[in-house]
Amino acid sequence: MNIFPAIDILGGEAVRLYKGDYAQKTVYGDPAEIAGRFRDMGAKHLHVVDLDGARDGSPRNLEIIMRLGGILPVQVGGGIRDAETVDKYLQIAGRVILGTAAVEKPEFAGEMVGKHGAERIAVGVDVRERKVMAAGWLANSGVDYLEFIELLKQMGVKLIIVTDTVRDGTLTSPNWEMYEGIKGINVIVSGGISSETDIEKARKYYGVIVGKAYYEGLVDLECLLKNA
Repeated sequence: MNIFPAIDILGGEAVRLYKGDYAQKTVYGDPAEIAGRFRDMGAKHLHVVDLDGARDGSPRNLEIIMRLGGILPVQVGGGIRDAETVDKYLQIAGRVILGTAAVEKPEFAGEMVGKHGAERIAVGVDVRERKVMAAGWLANSGVDYLEFIELLKQMGVKLIIVTDTVRDGTLTSPNWEMYEGIKGINVIVSGGISSETDIEKARKYYGVIVGKAYYEGLVDLECLLKNA
């Protein structure tokens, strides 16, 4: 299992949102300093989201993300809506996460997989009450998440990051029932991780994103990384 420590960037700071609500944020400090701590703990990669970019539709924190990429390999998402931006990010990141662009045009995800390879392109599947969300979780696509995942598989996508947006930032444990319905594709668990027990449950999947549980001191991330 891969453990991805999370750094979400809003206004140049590392933050965590509550249920994706931009008005309910907790600030944790300088992203580069935090990335350095993750590196020193033994992290092999980072999960980075440009929250400004996700909301606005284009990258807003590129310089910061470039700095993070110099500290640890990153997988990055937020505001990546066209091929030019994918190309730009893949110069500094190991993997790009498509969100809104894949929801609006699933064939775009297929094109990017064909161009860059399935290891370097992931799709974020952000779910609220079974429906896929877009535009920084502010827009409901009306598409059932399992139908969307099946379409992504047809497009050649091999890796998805699945988040129950109602659980994200709440420390109430992931929506395990939601994950049980997903078959035939690599899954990174995201949203609601609250304990080391949750991380143990995630071992059956490709990976898990650890954010607020670390920032609030609820998990021993260094120990988890050593035993991942």
